[in-house]
Amino acid sequence: MKATLLGTGTSQGVPVVACDCDVCASTNPKDKRLRSSLLLTINDKNFVIDAGPDFRQQMLREMVKTLRAILLTHEHVDHIFGLDDIRSYNWVQKNHMEIYAEERVQKAIKRIFNYVFASFKYPGIPKMELRKVDNEPFAIDGVEFVPIRCWHHKLPVYGYRVGDLTYITDTNFIEDSELAKMEGTKILIINCLRKEKHLSHFNLAEVLEIVDRIKPEQTYLTHISHAFGKHDDVMKELPENVFLAYDGLKLEL
Repeated sequence: MKATLLGTGTSQGVPVVACDCDVCASTNPKDKRLRSSLLLTINDKNFVIDAGPDFRQQMLREMVKTLRAILLTHEHVDHIFGLDDIRSYNWVQKNHMEIYAEERVQKAIKRIFNYVFASFKYPGIPKMELRKVDNEPFAIDGVEFVPIRCWHHKLPVYGYRVGDLTYITDTNFIEDSELAKMEGTKILIINCLRKEKHLSHFNLAEVLEIVDRIKPEQTYLTHISHAFGKHDDVMKELPENVFLAYDGLKLEL
């Protein structure tokens, strides 16, 4: 299994529009962050977790020629607004794209992309096949995905575990029963917005508490705000097995 961090930025990305802070003005490519998304390549099949506004750019950058399915964590703009760009995969693969999401998220997709589900199908629109996710493991072509219920302030979201990798984004609270699903994880990719406490995202101290409990071999921080600091500066402050992720980072298990 290979995991590629397609994007590691928060909802506004980095640099932020109209901001001239040191991070946004940085010339280090590792400080340029598209909206958070993960590509998993397993047995030569590609799966993407979340398809935000930068989905097209991310697929082109990584030269993703085929895509088996998209899994969604929740319905916020920075996680679903790239779904219209599945059209190319519909054409190449001659099939609908399977979109895995819980029922509430499916309702949002049907509302936002209403033209996809309208009785009159305008030529060239995306073709989506919605598949329901509940809090039970499910398999896609023999690959098991384990949903992990998390909380984004008051909004329930899903993280996913695949084998020895766990991906958690847009979260500030995980119940003990769900944390137990993460035990034994070798690679943890988890949202860490900044050092200061935040209403709906983990900060650094909170992530390190999770790391201390789960004890993954390696932890990569994602969904990073420009308020966190420059990549190279933050890396100097982290424990030896905790890393600041960056766009294009590739991990193998």
